[in-house]
Amino acid sequence: MKNDLLTIGSFTVHGYGLMIGIGIIAAYWAADFRAKRYHLDPDHLFWILIWGVGGGLLGAKLLYYITIWREILADPSRLLDVTGGFVVYGGIIAGIAAGYVYCRARKISFLRYLDLVAPSVALAQGFGRIGCFLAGCCYGMEWSGPCAVTFTESHYAPNGIPLFPSQLVSSGLDFLHFFLLCFLARRNREPGRIGAFYLLFYSAGRFCIEFFRGDLERGQVGSLSTSQFISLFTAAVGLGILFFLGRRRKV
Repeated sequence: MKNDLLTIGSFTVHGYGLMIGIGIIAAYWAADFRAKRYHLDPDHLFWILIWGVGGGLLGAKLLYYITIWREILADPSRLLDVTGGFVVYGGIIAGIAAGYVYCRARKISFLRYLDLVAPSVALAQGFGRIGCFLAGCCYGMEWSGPCAVTFTESHYAPNGIPLFPSQLVSSGLDFLHFFLLCFLARRNREPGRIGAFYLLFYSAGRFCIEFFRGDLERGQVGSLSTSQFISLFTAAVGLGILFFLGRRRKV
């Protein structure tokens, strides 16, 4: 609930950036540890991380711009703000695409590496949502129920109003997602299934948590938020992959 954690002179440690950094390091460490178990080259993992993070940041920013296109038309200077405003789904889609391009270029199994990094993506998201909580972005709707949080110094969330702790709930679900995918991976022999489960589980959780979000800048498609609308497609992709792998196994 306080984004400026430490200031030394002109240098300030921001909670959001710190949590993103911790999330990336933890994700890489977890994937590197698991790569040895599944006999995958950790050198490729490093470059997949670079491509995935780079592509993910660009995709997350681009999708954010799409959600605020009306504001951009009214004030094109909004495009110059490259520090704030990211949409997770844009990062997921673009990050996976960047990883696919790298794997194709190096002629290695995309599905095997997707299965390797999918739990780590969930782990990084768990830390990232803690960063959201510290910054006050991605806040919940007004809430008088248990565990309500009230911000007092946020530049994003309304201050002085009890809100649903959507960031912390999302973080908890992401960490649970990480452990669940790791558990399933230990029993998986079909490349692509863990990546498919990631898409399916994340989509379901994100669709539900969106009902408790209070930030209106996410955009809407009909009665659904932009993220709920995208969740329908990513869940369908996950189910489609599982269906395809199941049929291929029977042939």
